[in-house]
Amino acid sequence: MKRLTPTILLASVFAFAVGIHAAESVATRATAKSSSSPAKVAVYKTPTCGCCSAWVEHLRRHGFEVVTHDLDNLGPIKQRVGVPYGMGSCHTAEVNGYFIEGHVPAAEVKRLLAQRPKARGLTVPGMPIGSPGMESGDRVEPYKVHLVHEDGTTSVYATYPQHD
Repeated sequence: MKRLTPTILLASVFAFAVGIHAAESVATRATAKSSSSPAKVAVYKTPTCGCCSAWVEHLRRHGFEVVTHDLDNLGPIKQRVGVPYGMGSCHTAEVNGYFIEGHVPAAEVKRLLAQRPKARGLTVPGMPIGSPGMESGDRVEPYKVHLVHEDGTTSVYATYPQHD
């Protein structure tokens, strides 16, 4: 067996440490890249809905990668993802295991993805004037963003308009 001199031993330890640091750096960059890459959103809408297209553009302006699917009947999608009765709107989206129903502001989608609550998704029932995609000048109807829990119950996640 060959005897290690202090110089060879020190060089081996240094090479090992550099290798670990390099591996950690690669892992850190991969994690940073995956967390900084835009979330991919699948949006299901009818082909002729202008407000749905405006909401899609709202998401894109806020950094989301969006793919749209035009369908004539959104009922099966809403049922599959678990949109509660009376909480529907004109389009349904899916992102990272959650559904997003209706004109939910991008800020609330980002907060949902950051917090990762045990829930099915978010919904803004109906089509409130002033919500993203439903802009009408300065007019904004008050509305609530609801969190749909795993059991189908809901709670208020955010209230709009928000006041400073």
